[in-house]
Amino acid sequence: MIKLSVSATVFFLFLIGCKENYKVSILDSSNFIRYIDNFNQNDNELYSQYVPNDSAFQFLFENIPLIEIPDKNIEETYYFRWWTFRKHIKSTEDGFVVTEFLPNVFWSGKHNTINCPAGHQVYEGRWLRDSKYISDYINFWLYKAGDGIRQYSFWVADATLAFHKVHKNDSLLTNQLEPLLSNYEHWEKIRRDTLNILFWQNNNNEGMEFSASGRILNSGVPIWGVPAISPSMNSYMYGDAKAISCIAKLANNQTLSQSFESRAISIKKEVQNRLWNKKLNFFTVLPKTFNETKDPVDVRELIGYTPWYFNLPDDKIIYSNAWNKVMDSTGFYAPYGLTVCERSHSFFEINYSGHECQWNGPSWPYATTQTLKGFSNLLNNYTYRGKVSKEDYFHLLLQYAKSHSIKNEKGENQKWIDENLNPFTGDWISRTRLKSWNNGTWSDEKGGVERGKDYNHSGFCDLIISDLLGLKPRIDNIVEVNPLIPNNWDWFCLDKVRYHDRELTVVWDRTGKKYNKGKGLLIFVDGNLKAKTNQVERLTVKL
Repeated sequence: MIKLSVSATVFFLFLIGCKENYKVSILDSSNFIRYIDNFNQNDNELYSQYVPNDSAFQFLFENIPLIEIPDKNIEETYYFRWWTFRKHIKSTEDGFVVTEFLPNVFWSGKHNTINCPAGHQVYEGRWLRDSKYISDYINFWLYKAGDGIRQYSFWVADATLAFHKVHKNDSLLTNQLEPLLSNYEHWEKIRRDTLNILFWQNNNNEGMEFSASGRILNSGVPIWGVPAISPSMNSYMYGDAKAISCIAKLANNQTLSQSFESRAISIKKEVQNRLWNKKLNFFTVLPKTFNETKDPVDVRELIGYTPWYFNLPDDKIIYSNAWNKVMDSTGFYAPYGLTVCERSHSFFEINYSGHECQWNGPSWPYATTQTLKGFSNLLNNYTYRGKVSKEDYFHLLLQYAKSHSIKNEKGENQKWIDENLNPFTGDWISRTRLKSWNNGTWSDEKGGVERGKDYNHSGFCDLIISDLLGLKPRIDNIVEVNPLIPNNWDWFCLDKVRYHDRELTVVWDRTGKKYNKGKGLLIFVDGNLKAKTNQVERLTVKL
């Protein structure tokens, strides 16, 4: 990769501006270069991969959609998360991959990859203009990772389809059907329940070690790995079944498509019949060994919102009641982030002893990402929404953005993403523990210096593009926009989006004076206005 100093930026922009595919842009680099400069200046670059800091601006300018929005906390965090994401792109003999940790950790697989957050990584990286990075990464999991594709739970078929909704390639997608099918059938062989419908998984293999539900299933004793039938694992399998059905239909294999649609329907039915806790009005964990009289355990965990990530629950009042706990301080709401276990439960805990990663109380960006995506789907696709609103959604998104923070050695706040967050203080728990783990310093066995810095275990940019600003990727040739912005926003711009090999810009300009492109919500394709409406609402146009 060619490296570019900040001093060469003006000349670089002149050259880039001469390229045909940048002529239609409304926003330019001045919208985010100050952020990248600041992130670089505050960074101690301990680990460097394909795109080092001195190439970060060039890479991001060439690859990411640009945004301009009134809320600068979210805007800065958006560019920060792209700045951290490019750190994890790694060039290997198997093509490009995306890492979770920057230093090598012993529990990783080939090329230091870990499949646990790969669904988030694909959803995030699908918005890069150059499709090769995530296309290679998907193919790595499908063809070159071996059993690593099932080391942890992973919604690989759903994420693969999500990628192709941005970078549409029907022939490539249909070629990927066979390994996706093989992976799903392997899960059926090793993880089906006794009724041969739902799936069980060890909680640590869902990235949820020492969970409250695992403790309940282990007679009240905290433990590393407990097998259970969870809302998350079964939502992933439902999402994958729906995706394989869709891909098979595109491949003109109607029999296979119908078979996987039937699988999805069966999972949906059993999740609602067996995992819905009528006492708690929530999806909770069912013991692996169960009978017809066995009820799911009595603890609400944030994974109970995962079914909405895949639009699994029926649109009924009874299920929407689960969302009443997301803004409740006896439920999951806390000052610095959503807790992974409801605060009112006796096993809720913020612990600075024992294992550094516990899913019994802290705020985990991984789970927050899933919950916010599910919340967006609730607002977009459901009639019944409990007592929550679009304003609540934005409050949680803004809270998530603000949580990306740490005080540096100068006592100043700077942008930061790490592993697990203290929801009452904003402290990054794992980092606080690990930096003095081995005789007052970092432990090589635990991953070395700053193991969790720039941790790539969650998503953020996709939540801004697809949910807040509302660009809904589709496998057909339709552009759909349905923003969830606050009612008092007078403007925003989403620019330089590569979508189905076309150039998209989405603008909201109440008065028409901010961008001088017209009043209202506007969709531009290759620089040409293709659709508009005078208010913020669902808007579609055919490419």
